[in-house]
Amino acid sequence: MRHLKTTIHPDIDHLDDKLVFKRNAARAIVVDGEDILLLYTERYHDYTIPGGGLDEGEDVIAGMVRELEEETGANNIHSIKPFGIFEEFRPWYKDDADVMHMISYCYTCKIDRELGQTSYEDYEIKNGMKPMWINIHDAIAHNEKTIAESPKKGMSIERETYLLQLVAKEML
Repeated sequence: MRHLKTTIHPDIDHLDDKLVFKRNAARAIVVDGEDILLLYTERYHDYTIPGGGLDEGEDVIAGMVRELEEETGANNIHSIKPFGIFEEFRPWYKDDADVMHMISYCYTCKIDRELGQTSYEDYEIKNGMKPMWINIHDAIAHNEKTIAESPKKGMSIERETYLLQLVAKEML
């Protein structure tokens, strides 16, 4: 799979003597015309691509399908194709490591437009997460505004906005 980008959080100046926690994730890019299936998160006021961390030993595509079903209620997931890998190093605020090295395996796929039931984790419910079809250009503009103006923005918004811009450029 092609390498899309590597980012390093500005608070990380080196990895020497740092404890690095590696996390693999899978993300699902679902496009229908100029609409894209995204998650709106009220807490961070942003749009993100469905996906998340893989369980220990979990197949990447199986994890992507699981995350897509859980977070959006997607049905009839098919035509799965590799899109690319986005790699990031960011601070980790737990005792077991200093830095998280996240590798996101991104895939495109098709689904039925009508969504079923979601099954969110407690923190996703508390964050006000909900799936929605939205025009990709509107989502990009919204995230760019959040990056520029919002103190609530999360660390993943730059990754998400970069991926949305790449999807708009290559897939529309």
